Amino acid sequence: MAIEKKFPLPPFTKATAKEKVQLAEIAWNSQNPVKVSKAYTVDTEWRNRSEFINGREEVVSFLDEKWKKERNYKLKKELWAYTENKIAVRFEYEYQTEENQWFRAYGNENWEFDENGLMQKRYASINDLKIDEVDRKL
Repeated sequence: MAIEKKFPLPPFTKATAKEKVQLAEIAWNSQNPVKVSKAYTVDTEWRNRSEFINGREEVVSFLDEKWKKERNYKLKKELWAYTENKIAVRFEYEYQTEENQWFRAYGNENWEFDENGLMQKRYASINDLKIDEVDRKL
């Protein structure tokens, strides 16, 4: 079996850390749970708000449910800091509920990667702000 690799690989430089963040933004904006899950180790560990998610299968289920509830999802990520195999990101995204209420979510993520460039840990702190449709930025 071939070893999975997700480029760019650690150790990160400023350029490769920015590239990793941009690739994550593109993947998440696809709203394709299976595609997104391929960036994570098979046994990835997540904390997303107050939820704990373990492994790719749970990631796919979590994202599938997320994007059923968060319609018209649009995300923007920004590199905050990096080390050899860790990246910190700030982000904001907007979504609409089934009741047509718009929200903007703000947050920070801490990512840790294995030597093959797969994310083994993702810790996300997120806050939601109700907004009017005319106040959308993304």
